[in-house]
Amino acid sequence: MRSSNSPTKNSRKKLYFGLVGAGAVAQSYIEALESCSEAELVGVADNRFDAAQRIGERMRCRSYDRVERMVADCRLDAAIVCTPPVTHPDICVHLMQHGIHVLCEKPFSIDVAGARRMLAAAQKSDVKLTMASKFRYVADVIRARSIVASGVLGDMVLFENVFASCVDMSARWNSRPEISGGGVLIDNGAHSVDLIHYFLGPLAEVHAREGKRVQRLQVEDTVILVARSVTGVLCNIELSWSLSRQKESFLDIFGARGSVSVGWKKAARLDFAHREWMSFGSGYNKIQAFRSQIENFARAIRGEEPLLITAQDALDSVNIIECAYQSLRQNQPVHVANASATTLESSQLSSALPRSSRHETLH
Repeated sequence: MRSSNSPTKNSRKKLYFGLVGAGAVAQSYIEALESCSEAELVGVADNRFDAAQRIGERMRCRSYDRVERMVADCRLDAAIVCTPPVTHPDICVHLMQHGIHVLCEKPFSIDVAGARRMLAAAQKSDVKLTMASKFRYVADVIRARSIVASGVLGDMVLFENVFASCVDMSARWNSRPEISGGGVLIDNGAHSVDLIHYFLGPLAEVHAREGKRVQRLQVEDTVILVARSVTGVLCNIELSWSLSRQKESFLDIFGARGSVSVGWKKAARLDFAHREWMSFGSGYNKIQAFRSQIENFARAIRGEEPLLITAQDALDSVNIIECAYQSLRQNQPVHVANASATTLESSQLSSALPRSSRHETLH
């Protein structure tokens, strides 16, 4: 049953949140929650109980070694799940079966079958389910989308995104395919494909190419992803844990009459006719993005505004990444089919089949 303390529409009482996972990304959520007017953290769960306790002490909330204990002991309206991706379906389904709204970190799931299972649980329990993808909540990204939507740039021609920096991944779970589902393509790439969806809508095809494995990992550490939207816009995505592009912008969108550039420290629009750059932002603010993400989720629960990232968006993200890995294996472009078109029976069948590593042909 949903907790009895759930606020009614337009109530300003803070929603009671639980946090599942006390790792690195959880620390950003903690900072965001400290200045969030919509949510109060009442519980944190991690199988490393000492890590949960540290957050509990900082936030003056209860600590647990298992999510099941937190659900049984706390009155939760919502939960943020920031555990490794392979655990997402089981944890999220358990929460939703208890009437708890869920914000799940990206990558949403390591496969489409797991994502469909999560969406089915949300529908059955009548709760909100969303994927955490912080870049959609960056103020400059939102402004850039408004500029694109206004039509002042003309017809869209090219979308470029770069998430590349030198990070030693040898001792991190992100490079263990049985836990992460893959390497830099699913990790950083989950942000990239969600940004494409946000600006351009559905994709028609993807073509992924792997670079040299500098770090000698079990998974890919550098990937170029070329895609084309249904509307014909070309997309070029550069992803790497092993090189730094030293690029001021992480997002550049070119139209026939102008372009927008969103960077880590500034954002600007270029008018091709006048060759004039016009600033419209001050860059990437991580805590602002996390806080805005939580606030949108809370207001959607209250019924005050729609989710910026729907459960269907999350499923589409997983589907595109799955198609990209198929392209990586086959070394050719892959058509992106509608993830929602597959029947429930085929989804159940795929879930029952033994899972083999999607990277077994990539080593």
